[in-house]
Amino acid sequence: MQTTESKAETTVDPKEVAKFEAMAAEWWDPTGKFKPLHMLNPCRLDYITSQVAAEFDRDLTTNLPFKGLCVLDIGCGGGLLSEPMARLGAAVVGADAAAGNIPVARIHAEQSGVEVDYRHTTAEDLAAAGETFDVILNMEVVEHVADPLAYLTACQTLLKPGGLMLCSTINRNPKSFMVAIVGAEVIMRWLPKGTHDWNKFITPDELYELIRNAGLDPVDRKGFVFNPISWNWSLSDRDLSVNYVTASLKVQDS
Repeated sequence: MQTTESKAETTVDPKEVAKFEAMAAEWWDPTGKFKPLHMLNPCRLDYITSQVAAEFDRDLTTNLPFKGLCVLDIGCGGGLLSEPMARLGAAVVGADAAAGNIPVARIHAEQSGVEVDYRHTTAEDLAAAGETFDVILNMEVVEHVADPLAYLTACQTLLKPGGLMLCSTINRNPKSFMVAIVGAEVIMRWLPKGTHDWNKFITPDELYELIRNAGLDPVDRKGFVFNPISWNWSLSDRDLSVNYVTASLKVQDS
């Protein structure tokens, strides 16, 4: 496996990295500390695969529909998104600033018979190395970095012209505080207390502005909505009040 040494200036927040590194062994436990992500993952994948298929004219009913596409899963954690994308034929680099996540991800991929290039590195280091990708999965990361604009600018550098970035995060409002922090961390205890900092949450309009300032063109956004009765997640065109996802493009060279 290739390892990228840390050389470029970084937007990594060491305190945020430490939070997730402490939970690394639980990435693939659907009842553990990452239970919320396991529950959300099918909905995330539906959005991701549909956006990639539409942008690159791929038929999801065919075998290996994403063959030939290079995908970066930045902040890959244990590989909950990296592995499904690799199974669909993409060449996937899973990158994470938390060193403890990488061996967990590598072992699970090996046991699952899936090939993913996992690396302990950052978006800035990958950009400094001149690497580029067709698709960047930037899911639940931007609310944990020290400088969102600098981080998204590094992601923009990593995209090929015509490339697609999918970026999800959490809205900042009283409802998101009650749901994502009080509900998930205090009442349900799905996540350890302090996993999220409400002040670092980003509204959809703020994220669109950050994406534009980073040099990308935001083209879509949807809400991830949890139904406590059916106990599942769905996409919403209107409700972006807590979790939401955006799609952005890097304009083709003229």
